[in-house]
Amino acid sequence: MTTPGPKGHTAVTDSASHPTHPRPAPAPAGAEDQARALQLVHGYMASQALGAAVRLNLPDVLAESPKSCAELAAATATDQDALRRLLRALETLGLVERPDRTDRFALTSFGQVLRSDADAPAHALADLFTSPAVWRPWGELHHSVRTGTTAFEAVFGMPAFAYIGQQPELSALFNKAMAETAQGAADVVAAGYDFSGFPTVVDVGGGNGTLLGALLTAHPGSRGVLFDTPTGVREAAKVLADAGVADRCEIATGDFFTAVPGGGDAYVLKSVIHDWDDDRARTVLRRCREAMPGHAKLLLVEPVLPAENGPAAELSVVLSDLNMLVMAGGRERTEAEYAALLDSADLELTAVGAPLAPTHFQVLEAAPR
Repeated sequence: MTTPGPKGHTAVTDSASHPTHPRPAPAPAGAEDQARALQLVHGYMASQALGAAVRLNLPDVLAESPKSCAELAAATATDQDALRRLLRALETLGLVERPDRTDRFALTSFGQVLRSDADAPAHALADLFTSPAVWRPWGELHHSVRTGTTAFEAVFGMPAFAYIGQQPELSALFNKAMAETAQGAADVVAAGYDFSGFPTVVDVGGGNGTLLGALLTAHPGSRGVLFDTPTGVREAAKVLADAGVADRCEIATGDFFTAVPGGGDAYVLKSVIHDWDDDRARTVLRRCREAMPGHAKLLLVEPVLPAENGPAAELSVVLSDLNMLVMAGGRERTEAEYAALLDSADLELTAVGAPLAPTHFQVLEAAPR
């Protein structure tokens, strides 16, 4: 039934005569909404076109000079007609162009990032994230949402890092992709946080040393300790030598769930804690706390999710959070969640830096309790 509402409006009541407010009818979906939805539906096709281009080495071949489709097919051992169809898609995506509108293709500035030797590369990341090791688990995202467990383990029968460690080619690709991620953030982190007050910086889980190399370059008065697994540091000596900091850096190997090098003034963990659930993340933090002198700082370089009542999260951060769910069982966290996690490892969150543009990383500073 209905009853008169305020100022002549009508309210709807239930059988117990409790008034409720009418809900506005949702706007009907239109062609524009449908087009936006289909763009998302088709998104994986663009990703795979990107991955195919990288695995066929097209960006590196095109880096030499513009080439015709026939020349590219010969250089990449591909079917010419099928390759032309891929190139058409890459042109539409803005990665290649035909400057004179003939059959000759060239890389755009956007496409240059897919070269293996690009200054700001995305080559290995494109290869890794469109490979079966990531592609197949993401196809089972619904499994992770239903169960709260990693799709990767459901697909491959073991945790992601164990599986990657058993696959030499995949391991090499993973390390290269992580180095690309570090390269994109290294200079920004080095410039965005003052490391000059730390005589010794320990980079925990630092991979090939890209980040530590940038930190030591920016702060010539500091020394470094690079700590990771033997596989993780395989290329570190060359990276640090190329950065000109090898004489100020020690390379140490081990398992950060067991112990980390002691005596540092700053302990840096970039993109480490988000890989793990709270229990395993706490273990890593406790090992760091055990190694830290009383004056030392712990610096997490991670994205930070906004609080539930805060602004909407950046798309890159929420997709990274889902990637952790699907692949490794980790998660991105809010400031409050980081504070609680650090507190459980006898560390106190003392400062949270602003996002280091153009990345989504922030530096979270903690000290021993």
